[in-house]
Amino acid sequence: MASPFDSLALLLVIAGAGLAFAEALIPGAHFIVVGIALLLAGLLALLFPPLAQPFVLSFLVLAFGALAFYGYRNLDLYGGKGSGRTKDSDSLKGTTGHVTERVTRSGGQVKLESGGFNPYFAARSMDGEIPEGTEVMVIDPGGGNVVKVEPIDFIEDAIDRELARERAGKEKETEEL
Repeated sequence: MASPFDSLALLLVIAGAGLAFAEALIPGAHFIVVGIALLLAGLLALLFPPLAQPFVLSFLVLAFGALAFYGYRNLDLYGGKGSGRTKDSDSLKGTTGHVTERVTRSGGQVKLESGGFNPYFAARSMDGEIPEGTEVMVIDPGGGNVVKVEPIDFIEDAIDRELARERAGKEKETEEL
């Protein structure tokens, strides 16, 4: 005769398999951690009936849950280390990408490298037009899905200006000799 605890172990297996299946339908909902914990605890209790006690099962669910959570977070079993995550607007400053639709002061579109789940952003230029295919950098992330960009060859910082001055100075010295 089966004990009532055997049915508890079977219930854990069914619930764990159901949650793992739900994760397959809705990826990223984090059902997989609880699903693995319930499934493994239930299977272990079915294989070793003396473990099918409520307190033992609760400990097994917690232990397998902790292991599943560790694996999910640190071992990066889903891959990408956050490549599919969206980013906030402040983290987009300095991000590079390329123009997918001609960018003007009033419209355009860019695809940013590591731009989050949807890397396509509406873009505006600071000055003039930027043709399709041009490599660009985000100058002002704005605050929504519209970013201000400039071509990378146009962007010049203090170091670039100093190097240009130094080169010009050396060229002038060479001309004087």
